[in-house]
Amino acid sequence: MPNIEKPESDPIDRAREIIEFGLTAADFGPRQVEPDATPLADLGLPWPAGLAPQPQPLDVEPGTSDPLPKADVLVVTWTVAEVEALADTLTPGFSRKNWYRYDRFFNQKYRSQIRQGAPALKVNRLGSYFPTRIGDASVLCFKSELHLNQDGVKTGDGTATLPVADLFRQMIAEVQPRLVITVGTAGATFGDHELGDVIITRAAKFRLSQEFKNEPFNGKTYICDFPIPQSRLEAAKPLLAFHKKQLVEPNFAPPTKAYAFDGDPIPGPKPNPDFKIDGRDFDEFLPMLTTDFFEFGTSSNKLWEIGCGVEMGDAALGLVAEEMGQDAPRWLVIRNASDPQINGDLPDKPRNLNMQAHWAVWYYETYGYWTSVNSAIATWAMIAED
Repeated sequence: MPNIEKPESDPIDRAREIIEFGLTAADFGPRQVEPDATPLADLGLPWPAGLAPQPQPLDVEPGTSDPLPKADVLVVTWTVAEVEALADTLTPGFSRKNWYRYDRFFNQKYRSQIRQGAPALKVNRLGSYFPTRIGDASVLCFKSELHLNQDGVKTGDGTATLPVADLFRQMIAEVQPRLVITVGTAGATFGDHELGDVIITRAAKFRLSQEFKNEPFNGKTYICDFPIPQSRLEAAKPLLAFHKKQLVEPNFAPPTKAYAFDGDPIPGPKPNPDFKIDGRDFDEFLPMLTTDFFEFGTSSNKLWEIGCGVEMGDAALGLVAEEMGQDAPRWLVIRNASDPQINGDLPDKPRNLNMQAHWAVWYYETYGYWTSVNSAIATWAMIAED
């Protein structure tokens, strides 16, 4: 449970709490060489014949400063819960402890761009990775230790370094993928996007109000105009439903009579996770919103009018792709609703009792892993069809 007694310096603290939730001593040391006897969670997913993900451990142990191996698809995720789910789903038997460490040019290029206390400085690397295969496609799964709202060193009023953009440039140059997918958790903006739903969009937009508020890219929307592969989504729906019992919300009732109810606990909705796709379930190219602080959708902030979800990194990929022009790979945003739209009538103003943020963090810490399994399944569906 998040500590709501923190003073609200806290948009950064709350975001870091989410990024690092589940961190253990194993994350700070060298790679665990031996594969796990069983995955963290033996998911038992009923993959279609011939399309189950097949982990591809490298024949020779790479050095931490070696370039990334080439692959058809690069999949990038961000938090501990997200990488645990991605590993259990796409590299089963090889948990995040088994993924190869990556610190290429970390000291020479990145360290000076990262402020003290950032996650990357704690683990002293850019990320970790593991190859896998889905059908005929080679896939490189990557967990980034860089984060837009955690790393920046101030360069001016409302401007800061953005090392995660440099990391995207470096990864794309080394992996040379035809498709890049950024995947993980997000706050739902629409009221009918429920816990565990997967949001797929070809657009991302910077929504920056703090350290990057005066950067020229603030407010920009980036799109990648290509048809979203959908023929595997029907095959993926039974996979989404396979663990839906893990997404049953508790029967909450409001904490005081200030919030009217009939005296009985309010039953949580029955889980029925589904895909929400731009151009089909919401406006075409409605972007994922990338913020530089911990923001989430509520019933009163109307973020659904400008974005299909809220997170803290995807638009950096759009920025890099736009710079690359015709040389850029196709890219896609796949995000799972780890917290549904939060009740906008809950208090949000007191310095240390922001109950809206409290519940957004609680939902993530309770459901982040299982909702991230769903976005990993959606990633499989996109790659299996691509």
